[in-house]
Amino acid sequence: MIEVRGLFKSYAAFPALKGISFRVPEGEVTGFLGPNGAGKTTTLRILSGFLPATLGTVQVAGFDVREHSRDVRRRVGYLPEDVPLYRDLAVDAFLGYMAGLKEIPRARVRGEVERVVEATGLRPVRRRLISKCSRGFRQRTGLAMALLGDPPVLLLDEPTTGLDPNQVVEIRELIRKLSGEKTVLLSSHILPEVAQICTRVIIVDEGRLVASGTPKDLVERFHLEQRLRVRVRGVLPVDLVAGIPGAEVIRWEEDRTGVLLRVDDGGKVAPALARRLVEAGLDLLELSQETSDLETIFRTATAGGHDA
Repeated sequence: MIEVRGLFKSYAAFPALKGISFRVPEGEVTGFLGPNGAGKTTTLRILSGFLPATLGTVQVAGFDVREHSRDVRRRVGYLPEDVPLYRDLAVDAFLGYMAGLKEIPRARVRGEVERVVEATGLRPVRRRLISKCSRGFRQRTGLAMALLGDPPVLLLDEPTTGLDPNQVVEIRELIRKLSGEKTVLLSSHILPEVAQICTRVIIVDEGRLVASGTPKDLVERFHLEQRLRVRVRGVLPVDLVAGIPGAEVIRWEEDRTGVLLRVDDGGKVAPALARRLVEAGLDLLELSQETSDLETIFRTATAGGHDA
């Protein structure tokens, strides 16, 4: 749905993007990560047709951004980091105005405003001036603006910046509901948020792509640590854990009912260990695999010396 190939962007003598290439599959929510100044916002602006690229090609929904900019913009909903809202308008009036700018036929504007108001939970404030709305409702208004015209692609730049924890959860749930219906590229510096919403991630650093794939793919690519957590009813005998190929004890539980293991391949070690415990007549209460979290992946990918 989104294809980026060899994308360069320079501001005068400063290279903001240095030949990045990636693909965002249709119907998936993909996290777009990177340190401040890595080139995330510049990339989203190019994808939306707001900025021209210096070199490279970008296709969105089958249309080239440079050659068919108008067709791309009809199929993209863009939520910038600083949402451009006319705060002296009521929510309804603003959305109606933006529907006109998006060239939605006049006969459909009212129904389209109703649809996005319902989808984003804006009904309680739809008649209120935007200047009188809370930050959370203003962010919802920006998301409703992006949804006008029912575009198949959404570009969301830091959609939860400045929100309190309750508002973050609300916006996160709205985005989660779009999974499968829309192709979403979500830029965020809040890694737990990305981990909860996104099925794959793209990581850029200093204008270059340094990693892309599912979290599981990236754990394997960067050779990050995998762990198994085991817990049984009663005492776990040491000899049942010792000697399993590809497993190393990190620590035992104080009451010896469980152990945390470092493993080479959790998919192979877990079945072998489970068989041992069951054959020994133990009641297995927990056997869970833990992989490095997204923060570890991010820090490893942006530390330098890795290619995607």
